[in-house]
Amino acid sequence: MRDASHRRELGAALAAAFLAGAWTEEAMLARAADALVTRPPWLWQLVRDTRAAYRRPPADRPRELAAYIVLLIAAQHPLPRIRRWRDYEPAMATVRWPVPPIASPGELAERLELDAGQLAWLADPRGLERSVSDRRLRHYSYLWLPRPGAPPRPIARPKRRLKEIQRWILHAILDRIPAHDAAHGFVRGRSARTHAAQHVGRATVVRIDLEDFFASVSAARVYGIFRTAGYPEAVAHTLTALCVTVVPRAEWDAVPRPDDPRLLRRHHRLGRRLATPHLPQGAPTSPALASLAATGLDRRLAALAPALAARYSRYADDLTFSGPADLPVGTLRRVVGEVARDEGFRVASDKTRVRRRSDRQLVCGVVVNERLNVSRREYDRLKAILHDAASNGAAAANRERVPDLRAQLRGRIAWVASLHGERGQRLQERFDAIEW
Repeated sequence: MRDASHRRELGAALAAAFLAGAWTEEAMLARAADALVTRPPWLWQLVRDTRAAYRRPPADRPRELAAYIVLLIAAQHPLPRIRRWRDYEPAMATVRWPVPPIASPGELAERLELDAGQLAWLADPRGLERSVSDRRLRHYSYLWLPRPGAPPRPIARPKRRLKEIQRWILHAILDRIPAHDAAHGFVRGRSARTHAAQHVGRATVVRIDLEDFFASVSAARVYGIFRTAGYPEAVAHTLTALCVTVVPRAEWDAVPRPDDPRLLRRHHRLGRRLATPHLPQGAPTSPALASLAATGLDRRLAALAPALAARYSRYADDLTFSGPADLPVGTLRRVVGEVARDEGFRVASDKTRVRRRSDRQLVCGVVVNERLNVSRREYDRLKAILHDAASNGAAAANRERVPDLRAQLRGRIAWVASLHGERGQRLQERFDAIEW
């Protein structure tokens, strides 16, 4: 055990020496020899093998370089002792999108206007959120929303300072990373309307839901997103830690087990997901990160759809396919389930809906049988509220005690108008008749 620990430490020290200057054999050999008490006979070959594996200095991934060095020296014995550690400048990897350059956790702390201790506290590298009992020391408050036929939905709401940081990460970084063309949820310029528009006038519409979408996205997937964006290992680790959480044991223990034995497995699956670092539903960054984490899923399902004469799009955890009357729904369900498992997700077995042309075909609440439209039930209910408000006053019509009924009604009317202009105009006329 002690030898393995020293080997890892030696790998890190040699990686730092290699990265501390020119990426040439002579310079790397000189720095590595200077870092050690004695120069081992295998050092020159180590330098050559490292340069053969890395044509350019991997300043964005020193941990990977250190692990590679450990593999190269695995058979060497005895191992030399470390004399000194060399400082080196970390750097961004190849940047594919216009994200802000941040080469080190120190630079990240400066951008967030934090000192190193504050950044470490908010990133919670020791995972104290899982075990701390004092709620004042937690970074999240928790709410459990009941769901019919499923475990309660966990809502983890970040506290003010962490929420501000997550919003910065969202707008400064994540908004600049493009989502797959099939993704319509939480993507600028796309919406439930653009998602539904992909499936208008189709003979068959199939909707498949993913189980516990946010909780299924692990810290490793989030880390991969930030690394792909070009951030060095240490920065990507810190950004990941700021965006994921682990639900405290006391919170989960207080959630009652379902009485229905059919729900016990799903209850236990959710518990396992929440016990490991995952995306918290309630954080500003989670929708964008979940959508980006599903890029592989989108890519594969978008390639599958044409083979079945179908179309595919996704809004958050709602996977929608549409196609001809003879769309092989059984095959589609099976293949989607397999692809989802490969990509780290799981299809909710009880949430698949198939609607033919003779049925009312709904996609994210939008009717898509012949054209985009609001459901008759939603339209009639909104019309009744507007009539009540015009006849009896807005206060009397506000039976659900909406904090700002006027703003809510305007938003709902705008939504109807975006789908059906004539209906929206009729509702707007009723709205204008209300005395506010």
